[in-house]
Amino acid sequence: MRLALYEPDIPQNAGAILRLADCMGVEVDVIEPSGFVWSDRHLKRAGMDYMDRVHVVHHDSWKRFLTARPDRLVLLTTKASLSHINYNFDRGDILLCGSESHGVPQAVHDAVDAQIRIPMSSDARSLNVAIAAAIVLSEALRQTDGYPSAR
Repeated sequence: MRLALYEPDIPQNAGAILRLADCMGVEVDVIEPSGFVWSDRHLKRAGMDYMDRVHVVHHDSWKRFLTARPDRLVLLTTKASLSHINYNFDRGDILLCGSESHGVPQAVHDAVDAQIRIPMSSDARSLNVAIAAAIVLSEALRQTDGYPSAR
């Protein structure tokens, strides 16, 4: 199981996701360009000492990421009709989170293997990307018996 961040642009959210990844024992792919420098103080503050412990792979572009990815790519998006609860995750899935400010372009939607959403109140627009990543990763790890304590 991996998390992938498509052109992240809020360092605090990226730091929180890196902390989540370390705590859950998953690796992270970052698809550039990012909207901040990876030495940003906000990123470091949110990621704390966990940042040095998580394995992060940076990809120069979406195209390069696509050529490097070995496993099924699952996009977290408010545009999907399938709930993450009703999706059957595999241990090798890559959970792709879009940019906070603009999500992902149609070309990304077209290239993924699956699109899932988190059920929310009908008047809500979207969740914070770090919270969404935590909710979906938790369900994926539960389904695949992948929590660190279960290994």
